[in-house]
Amino acid sequence: MFYPYGLFYDSSMLILIPAILLTLYAQAKVKSNFEKYLRVPTRKGYTGAQIARMLLDQNGLRDIPIEMARGQLTDHYDPTKRVLRLSGEVYQGSSVAAVSVAAHEVGHAIQHANKYIPLTFRNAVFPIARFGSSAAWGFIMIGLLVPHLGALMDIGILLFAAAVLFQLVTLPVEFNASSRALELLDNNGFIYSNEEKKGAQNVLGAAALTYVAAMASGIAQLMRLILIRNRRR
Repeated sequence: MFYPYGLFYDSSMLILIPAILLTLYAQAKVKSNFEKYLRVPTRKGYTGAQIARMLLDQNGLRDIPIEMARGQLTDHYDPTKRVLRLSGEVYQGSSVAAVSVAAHEVGHAIQHANKYIPLTFRNAVFPIARFGSSAAWGFIMIGLLVPHLGALMDIGILLFAAAVLFQLVTLPVEFNASSRALELLDNNGFIYSNEEKKGAQNVLGAAALTYVAAMASGIAQLMRLILIRNRRR
């Protein structure tokens, strides 16, 4: 007989181990690279906010404001309010890490302005994915606890799959933003020494790895849920 606690303790947990290890590695990589290149100044000496402003203006996005956000690595572009937010270390800093992150967020703003198809699709999927990620486990647990409502688990799995789809489509969006960032920084001479270029690549590459890890975790969890459902039946 299958018991609900098996959702947490059964042998299917093994499916999650590689994804968990990748997630831990990605988090450590991001932290170490960001902190390392936060101490490496650029020769130009522009702050992340100055770089972002110049790149936005250069691409006809003068109406997008730049705000300072609280916390570390909280940098993001908000497509709903059309505002770019940078953490204090990035906003005020002139390090390789600061300008790389700032340029990456500008990359997202340019994607939005150019109606970059993967970003447009991700924004369309986001409301469903947000609902799916929050509601999925409720349906799944009810389906496990109440045998004759087992169909609810299928609904939960479909909702969870929508969240995984969002993570999947996030990958090309993030990789493209990083590619744009490196090109913008290089073409404008904001980074030009080999050390600066390598640093920017390492910072943005480590950040991209976190999205790969998130997708891997989502897929692994989805596979595990399907396995549990099939075993239960």
